[in-house]
Amino acid sequence: MRRAALPRHLTTGSFALRSSDKAGVSRSRTRAKDLATVSRGIRMPLDSAAQGAAALRAYTDLDDASVLTHMSAARVWGADLGWRLGEDWRVHVSRRPGFSMPRRANVVGHLLTFLPGELVEYDGVRLTSPARTWLDLASVAGLDELVITGDSLVCSHGPEFPAPREALCTLDDLRGMVERHPGTRGVRLARTALDLIRVGADSPPETVMRLAIVRAGLPEPVLNHVLWGIHGAPVLWPDAAYLQERISIQYDGAGHGEASQYLSDIRRENLTREYGWLEVRVSKDDLKGDRPAVVRKVLAALKSRGWQSR
Repeated sequence: MRRAALPRHLTTGSFALRSSDKAGVSRSRTRAKDLATVSRGIRMPLDSAAQGAAALRAYTDLDDASVLTHMSAARVWGADLGWRLGEDWRVHVSRRPGFSMPRRANVVGHLLTFLPGELVEYDGVRLTSPARTWLDLASVAGLDELVITGDSLVCSHGPEFPAPREALCTLDDLRGMVERHPGTRGVRLARTALDLIRVGADSPPETVMRLAIVRAGLPEPVLNHVLWGIHGAPVLWPDAAYLQERISIQYDGAGHGEASQYLSDIRRENLTREYGWLEVRVSKDDLKGDRPAVVRKVLAALKSRGWQSR
């Protein structure tokens, strides 16, 4: 016997039985073998490759009180997470005090108080705003992890960059969130992290690189700097830069080992030299350990350009 086709909106990700009931789908159809039971009352088509909001939306369709928070909300927003938090794939679901605690397999339940504007609907799911998501992460994150996510949320690049980017929230949004919740768990860590968050870091390694440089006592590099060519067009976009010494710091991630990217990196380094700048190339290995090699590389570059520590 041929199975009845599901309504299209139920085929694009997870769905709650509450939603399939509303769509007129029989319970016997939701027990068919082409659907996986993800959790009690939640189904997912076996052939679904859904990610982000589509994969998680059923958890906020279960009732009118549940919202995604913490790492789950961060993933829907596309924010970066530190390595430890990024390995936790449990679903974080919250309700307001007075409701029952969310309890089900693979779910971390929370009871949280939300102020106006801190809950939003995005891409079909209810979740915390970017700034509130960051504050909630302060209860489970380490300092550097919180800075990584904060950098990711406030990162923006203007139209002069190859890939312009709009911030998900601003530093003022993060500060305001901390001020509105003076007694919440993790708020002291959040205050410390605020002093370390900067606009312009594109990835967790770039944040780790900057923190290592600053903690070693070296000057803080400038982010979001653009080097303009002689014809008035942008030609170079350093990950970090020392303007007075004309030093460009570039983090080379995993993709930089590919042949096409390797040639592009050589052209970038040659162009940097032509404009009188010195390029420091940093790899993931340069960020490891208590005394990361990136510090030695940057210090050598600064000294070669006449910088003297005070």
